[in-house]
Amino acid sequence: MKNRKRVKLKGRIKTFTRFSIYLGILLCLMNLAIFLLDYRAGILLVFFTAFYFVITLSLYFYNKPVIINELVSFATEYGQIQRKLLRDLDLPYALLDDNGKVIWTNQAFEAVTHQPKGYNKSITGLFPSITKDRLPGDNDIDEAQYDLQYDGGEYVIKFKKIPLREMAEYSSMIDAPDYNGYLVAVFLFDETALHIALQEVDDQSLVVGMIYLDNYEEALASVEEVRRSLLIALIDRKVNKYISAQDGICKKLEKDKYLVILRKKSLAQLQEARFDLLEDVKTVNIGNEMAVTISIGIGMDGLTYAQNYEFARNAIDLALGRGGDQAVLKTPENITYYGGKSQQVEKNTRVKARVKAHALREIITSKDRVIVMGHRMPDADSFGATVGIYRIAQALGRKAHIVLNEETVSIKPLVDLFRNHPEYEPDMIINSQQAIELAGSNTVLVVVDVNKPSITECPDLLRYCKSVVVLDHHRQGTETIENATLSYVEPYASSTCEMVSEILQYTYDNIKIRSEEADSMYAGIVIDTNNFVVKAGVRTFEAAAFLRRNGADVTRVRKLFREDALEYKARADAVSQAEIYRQCFSISVCTADDLPNPTVIGAQAANELLNIKGIKASFVLTPYQGKIYVSARSIDEVNVQIIMERMGGGGHMSVAACQMESVGLAEAIGVLKHTIDTMLENGEI
Repeated sequence: MKNRKRVKLKGRIKTFTRFSIYLGILLCLMNLAIFLLDYRAGILLVFFTAFYFVITLSLYFYNKPVIINELVSFATEYGQIQRKLLRDLDLPYALLDDNGKVIWTNQAFEAVTHQPKGYNKSITGLFPSITKDRLPGDNDIDEAQYDLQYDGGEYVIKFKKIPLREMAEYSSMIDAPDYNGYLVAVFLFDETALHIALQEVDDQSLVVGMIYLDNYEEALASVEEVRRSLLIALIDRKVNKYISAQDGICKKLEKDKYLVILRKKSLAQLQEARFDLLEDVKTVNIGNEMAVTISIGIGMDGLTYAQNYEFARNAIDLALGRGGDQAVLKTPENITYYGGKSQQVEKNTRVKARVKAHALREIITSKDRVIVMGHRMPDADSFGATVGIYRIAQALGRKAHIVLNEETVSIKPLVDLFRNHPEYEPDMIINSQQAIELAGSNTVLVVVDVNKPSITECPDLLRYCKSVVVLDHHRQGTETIENATLSYVEPYASSTCEMVSEILQYTYDNIKIRSEEADSMYAGIVIDTNNFVVKAGVRTFEAAAFLRRNGADVTRVRKLFREDALEYKARADAVSQAEIYRQCFSISVCTADDLPNPTVIGAQAANELLNIKGIKASFVLTPYQGKIYVSARSIDEVNVQIIMERMGGGGHMSVAACQMESVGLAEAIGVLKHTIDTMLENGEI
């Protein structure tokens, strides 16, 4: 900081001290006028004017230092009064220099920070989060404000830049403009009580929940009839006791549905225990062969009670769509999942498939055109399902198209069955641009084997078609296709081809399927079940039998998917490099850069790694086209879906995957291991 220049008077005090001089100048003008009238009177007035100027100037130069000293003394005394007032001010206040060093504090500031008078260190020493770069100053920021936690209290700390040049301008008596540098004023506002009050209000806010029994009918069917009422009573008691212990209200709406009202503070306790009712209800056993599982949907932080209820409904739908046996917590900002560790039980009844088939028939017959698409980098299940929907549309007399941008190695043998086939029109398979041109109000879009819009073959197509149908067997995640006219998502199904095969039987009486179409759908089931090993239930074999009766050839399908020697070696190499992590997880890398579709090889390697004794889950990372593709597989002990969701992907409980961008292979493996460690420590897997 530079020293100021010589102190000068300014403003009204300056005018007052020079007023006599201004009168002398006026007197000189009057003297001139009198000379013109009478020179003798003018001469007399000249002597008087000279005498006046001598006296006036003498007094001016003599009294000016005295006046300045008096003014400085007054200002000093006034400043002492101001300083005393600032010292006693209840608002914590301090001054910093331009380096963030404390140069002055008042008593309230000293009481808050527990520092003595004369503390002369950096503000960062008091508040570590307040570094010099956050202070106003050379960064052209004049004011700044931050939330601060200090000594168990909640504060808002405000900073204001005070240039010393402006401080001089504020003075009405002293002219000293040449100051450099600045000071920073600090204000502390204690908002602890306010935050406590807001937290209490938030803790008491309403939370709406819904509890559904996933397998109510199946569980009752597995127990003797005389014991069924006892089973229901025990489940009711478990649910009511669980909610009542949290000072909540539980009301049974239907035989297998409950409405729950809680305080947000109570919900935090349930979250901390990770909704242990999910596991507790499974212990109810009075001879029932099947354990009862439940799904919980919670909605909170909505603007109204009705919005919380809507959140709860969306959450319970999401929990059921993901396979049940889990809790889903929905807020306006995000969705949180708990549980989901058990396999969903296959439904033996086909009533739902029949209802969905009739609804699909109504939708298709009300439109002129049908467009079918699966997911990007389609597999056999995706393409086989599109072929099945194509056959339904043809049987109902509607023009149909399959959207396919890229023929991957895995589906090329199937696509070749339809390319240049005389029985199929040349525009049966089209690309995304052609599909967008055909889309309109009279077009229905059927999305198969995917419910995540961002990974569909053509995401833009969802905006151009008003009628959208979703058929999928993957568990739903946070991102779903919204406003679908018809949604049929069944996580217990082995494949989408299985679902389409069932729909085929109810959509059109005595429908005829060509052998190429039957082979495609049968291939989808075979690939997704890993030759009827993974998730193959009774309905899976019934669907396969239906396709077999309609011309599917097991030998022909097997020949379609024979692989060459390089692919076989690449898969064997990935298996041989596997690392056993934490004694039950297998992690490997598939670096088949010279192959056209290495991600398929990685998925196959992940399946084979499950054959190792003691392995609960396998993960194969495949670098391809600038991304890292992770294929995750398990049998029944680990839910790989929630692991992949944590890494940005999704899938089934036993079959899941994700894609990682802008990371190296070593870094991706580190992220995977860290995710596994974190979820194991939190009891999530």
